[in-house]
Amino acid sequence: MNKTALRKKYKALRIDLSPEVIEEYSLKIANNLLQLDVWEGDFYHLFLSIAEQKEVDTEFILHILQGKDKNVVIPRTDIEHNNLINYLLTETTKIKKNRWNIPEPVDGIEIPSAKIDVVFVPLLAFDKNGHRIGYGKGYYDKFLSNCKPNIIKIGLSFYEAEEAFQDVYPSDIPLDYCVTPKKVYRF
Repeated sequence: MNKTALRKKYKALRIDLSPEVIEEYSLKIANNLLQLDVWEGDFYHLFLSIAEQKEVDTEFILHILQGKDKNVVIPRTDIEHNNLINYLLTETTKIKKNRWNIPEPVDGIEIPSAKIDVVFVPLLAFDKNGHRIGYGKGYYDKFLSNCKPNIIKIGLSFYEAEEAFQDVYPSDIPLDYCVTPKKVYRF
């Protein structure tokens, strides 16, 4: 299947997920993350879940990061430049949903991409080679291309890996790991 067909397939699969299943799977994903040796960094980029898209609930991961006293960085979409601007999450950070219902920081302390050590990457699907399919706008590929070369990229998925994607582009940045409720994939 090509990316367009896979995007459609996984959006349809998510539609049927109940809030209880999303919570159960998201907790299992967070627990599986603890198996990874990725906790030495200082700055961790975490997307805030779009509830309307039935994404992995990252609140459990946020609690892990806060418990490990990590600096949590959250993105805001820069539509004009097709990029992400990253802000440090603090007690005073105000969150507001944008036009796509993405919860984002209104403002705050901007963190340069080069300071980030680990990125939790949203996705719709991924394959056994570490390639991911997002919503198709390229925000994360552009953001990741501006990060340091050794940044750790971790996808989060309710579903297991596809065999291989047909249409991978040179600008597609592969993951280092993908974590599902059942297992951890290493690429």
